[in-house]
Amino acid sequence: MDKITKIDIVTRKNNFEELKEELGKIGVTGMTVTQVLGCGVQKGDMQYYRGVPMETKLIPKLKVEIVVSEVPVEKVVEVAQKVLKTGKIGDGKIFIYDVLNVIKIRTGETGKAALQDK
Repeated sequence: MDKITKIDIVTRKNNFEELKEELGKIGVTGMTVTQVLGCGVQKGDMQYYRGVPMETKLIPKLKVEIVVSEVPVEKVVEVAQKVLKTGKIGDGKIFIYDVLNVIKIRTGETGKAALQDK
């Protein structure tokens, strides 16, 4: 079976549209996007409720999940870094995993064939 890789990108919400557009340009045809809460080095954020400062421990982020077999993983990472990097704490993380198998429920296709649109 050909190599299949999952790439998870956790980042701020503000650059998502540009990220989606740039990934489309390199051939990424599908993704799952989830609104998540989290914090890393920045340990939260200061929010104001009715003028009173309140520390928020978890910050709203987006988790973009992409599974690729044809598009090189390095290209996806390169595009994500180019679009999302500000150089400030909170830019996010990219996680890369090997995928053992993919099964398309509708057709029963497995592996790389399950990722193709037919």
